Amino acid sequence: MVERYAREEMKKHWTIEAKYDAWLRVEKAATKAWNKLGLIPDSDCEKIVKNAKFNIDRIDEIEKVTRHDVIAFLTSVADSLGEESRWVHYGMTSSDCIDTAVALQMRDSLHVIIEDVKTLMESLKTRAMEHKMTLMVGRSHGIHGEPITFGLVLAIWYEEIKRSLKNLENVMEVISVGQISGAMGNMAHSPIELEEYVCADLGLTPAPVSNQVIQRDRYAALMNALALLASSCEKIAVAVRHYQRTEVYECEEFFEKGQKGSSAMPHKRNPVLSENITGLCRMIRSYAIPAMENVALWHERDISHSSVERFILPDGFITTDFMLNRLNSVISKLVVYPDNMMRNLNLTGGLVFSQRILLELPLKNVSREDAYKIVQRNAMKVWEDLQHGKPALNSDGESLYLQNLLGDEDLRAKLDETEIRECFDYAYYTKNVDKIFQRVFK
Repeated sequence: MVERYAREEMKKHWTIEAKYDAWLRVEKAATKAWNKLGLIPDSDCEKIVKNAKFNIDRIDEIEKVTRHDVIAFLTSVADSLGEESRWVHYGMTSSDCIDTAVALQMRDSLHVIIEDVKTLMESLKTRAMEHKMTLMVGRSHGIHGEPITFGLVLAIWYEEIKRSLKNLENVMEVISVGQISGAMGNMAHSPIELEEYVCADLGLTPAPVSNQVIQRDRYAALMNALALLASSCEKIAVAVRHYQRTEVYECEEFFEKGQKGSSAMPHKRNPVLSENITGLCRMIRSYAIPAMENVALWHERDISHSSVERFILPDGFITTDFMLNRLNSVISKLVVYPDNMMRNLNLTGGLVFSQRILLELPLKNVSREDAYKIVQRNAMKVWEDLQHGKPALNSDGESLYLQNLLGDEDLRAKLDETEIRECFDYAYYTKNVDKIFQRVFK
């Protein structure tokens, strides 16, 4: 865990104390279940539930000798009890305690992530509504395509994050399972009812079948859901970084008062938050591979997964939580420059309207091949004129492309001036935005 990227809301679920506290919750739940089944006397059960506790320093001291953290933990718990300590961990194996406890940690942590995602979605929705009709150029291959709105960009981000939310909610059910099935999962030393009582007490679902561990495809599903979420978040961060480039400058991260961009160049305002988000998302995705490799354990269990999970579970949750909160801050405070968006939209001298002209000509009985030739040759002339420094718009605000088209005799034989000018109307490209928003935001 890197403290720099740890928020208290998430970090508290993955401290050493939180781990042992979860173990103790499982052990107490098992004690109550055995009491309900008639094995443990009421007085002993009451003493265990009331008095059982652990000491982290004592656990560390014992583990130096035992080389076994669960035994060290149980010995420390026994120190806080009397003869009734003989019932603690009765009929259980280490993974019954550990895996069921980790399910509690994952479940509680995933609740935090889900709320983070919902907050991000709300910010995306707010900004999408704000810029629903803010015109900008759409780009494919990084090259100007056709007019869109910034609201549509934000709506796409919203819809993608919404899919991740659904994934996370589905994964919540997958990971919220416990087991008290014994050394090989055969429940030879405890009745099936014990597992059911323990899981009900802890708000978990019993694994329908287990061996000595909860199967790690569940953990892999979780880490893959976080990885996919991270990929979508990085997509947003990369876009912001592009929009903030000096040559583009359509949006930029909010620059705080007193903030410094460079130790050498005082003028700099860099997209450092989005760059940081990109890096964090790379780390989150990296946890998915070892999680999937953990699925293939030897026979009923080995511990090759254990060391991996000591890294990927706390770091995966903590990093995702920090990343989501940082991304939400970027989106909610994003400074948008509609005038610059319009400037860039006009940068190519009206070429963004080429398909509009192309689609009109077949309506006038022109073949697609001939229509394409007319439209493209006038477009190529614009590129040449722009390379030679000719302004994209003339003094009357008419684009180079419009001027070229109005002077093309072949085109004018099919379309009159009014029909050509009507093809340069931005409203044509926004006429269905409201309907799209209705589908996205209901």
